[in-house]
Amino acid sequence: MHKKLAQALVMLLGATALHAAASPTAASTAQSNVHVMPAIAMDTLQRERTYRIYLPTDYQDSDKSYPVLYMHDGQNLFDDATSYVGEWGVDESLNLLAQTCGLEVIVVGIDHGDKLRMTELNPYDNERFGKGEGNAYVDFLVKELKPRIDREYRTLADREHTAIMGSSMGGLISNHAINRYPDIFGMAGIFSPSYWIAPGVLTASANNPQLDNTRVYLLTGAREGDEMTEGFMEMEKILKSRGKQHLWQAKLDGEGNHSETFWRREFPIAINWLFGASCQQ
Repeated sequence: MHKKLAQALVMLLGATALHAAASPTAASTAQSNVHVMPAIAMDTLQRERTYRIYLPTDYQDSDKSYPVLYMHDGQNLFDDATSYVGEWGVDESLNLLAQTCGLEVIVVGIDHGDKLRMTELNPYDNERFGKGEGNAYVDFLVKELKPRIDREYRTLADREHTAIMGSSMGGLISNHAINRYPDIFGMAGIFSPSYWIAPGVLTASANNPQLDNTRVYLLTGAREGDEMTEGFMEMEKILKSRGKQHLWQAKLDGEGNHSETFWRREFPIAINWLFGASCQQ
């Protein structure tokens, strides 16, 4: 077990180091409807943070209100110039889905905190990484950032139209968010969640009655390691025990690994399912 855990640590820490770096030479690939916002105060954490807004292509020319997806690791979502390991292509995917089948969503991407990422996205204290700040981070999303977004943009602010999504530590904190604020987030995309670092998230999920009424897209790659697969299977068991299989998907991809390439491929499938769209994949 110690050997497997060490391997998982190496994998995750390697990915984290790459997350924190940005290519100094890559040209920006962000689409014109992505906007980088000035850093705002995170009162719950006593620091500041930049966030990025993706607006549907017809936002400026309509009076419609839109569902909102909150995502972590904002530097990696839209732009090769800010993601050393390649971007998720969230803006390109959503522009295409809007054009082909009318799926329109506002996305709020919160930048990660570089060296603080391992504590900000962990709700529990960890001997190796330090005191968990995940509660304060999710409180910032719900009590500070979401009210700002709902005030400044035309949003559908109810839980049925509010989703959260992330990968690795971002997958972990997305799961924690639907446990801590089940009345706020009605949907979650939980990609490659690092349950091994905070198994308490699984325990909380098993005791979260609102999970019965939350749409969950759970994804892990079979090539991510034993701890990752074991965590996936435990969460799948929890979802199965809740019944209502039409409200959740659990996918263990035989070719998937711990990478933006994997998550980029799966993003349009997950977003299509979470928001109940009928886009052809």
